[in-house]
Amino acid sequence: MRPSLPPNYHPSDDEEFMNPLQVEYFRQKLLSWRAELLAESSDTLQHLKEESLLKPDLTDRASLETERAIQLRTRARERKLISKIDAALNRIDDGTYGYCEETDEPIGIHRLEARPIATLSIEAQKRHERMERTHRDD
Repeated sequence: MRPSLPPNYHPSDDEEFMNPLQVEYFRQKLLSWRAELLAESSDTLQHLKEESLLKPDLTDRASLETERAIQLRTRARERKLISKIDAALNRIDDGTYGYCEETDEPIGIHRLEARPIATLSIEAQKRHERMERTHRDD
């Protein structure tokens, strides 16, 4: 059974890392973020259906097509983000959420607050980025 969160609850470093309240806090945060992205996506689809590309002015049509392309790229990025949110929710379910995939060390409350889908600790992320830069420069 999931615990109910006290009003205005925020995880702190003073608590045991990934205790049931923290886990539920991040579950709700991820679910809320996911719902928000899905609602925006639905709004965009509705907006795209309603707009017409049959504008008589060439400039208006070009502007509309550019706007649509930007919206579709944004939605594509958001679809990838939704899959990362789903992966984070799966990690919550299997008990690995909040721990670095490389080191199994806690990722940290502040990092998870800033990026709830994080899979690496700050140190592991820095190593990963250094390796990317090194290989990119080759």
